[in-house]
Amino acid sequence: MKKSLLVLMLLASSSAFAAVHFSVGVGVGPAYGYYAAPPPPPPPVAYYPPSPGPGYVWVSGYYNRVGPRYVWRAGYWSRPPYAGAVWVGPRYAGRRYYNGYWRRR
Repeated sequence: MKKSLLVLMLLASSSAFAAVHFSVGVGVGPAYGYYAAPPPPPPPVAYYPPSPGPGYVWVSGYYNRVGPRYVWRAGYWSRPPYAGAVWVGPRYAGRRYYNGYWRRR
């Protein structure tokens, strides 16, 4: 009897300090917890030099994202990493920045 009374007292005393917790989250903007930098400025007008040799592909200049800002990367001649590779330049779409990459045709 004493044991069940003690257990009942412990349960009653612990529930006396229990509280109901209720919270409401409010998100502002289209993306939560995500910072989208503004789009890069328009590219400057530039002329590329003649090709250094056969098999080279011109990679146009682009703005590269470095932290919260963009840095201009001048165009350059490059050999594709594998046969049939095509350079897809970086782009800014839907408030997101996508890096450039090589892909197959």
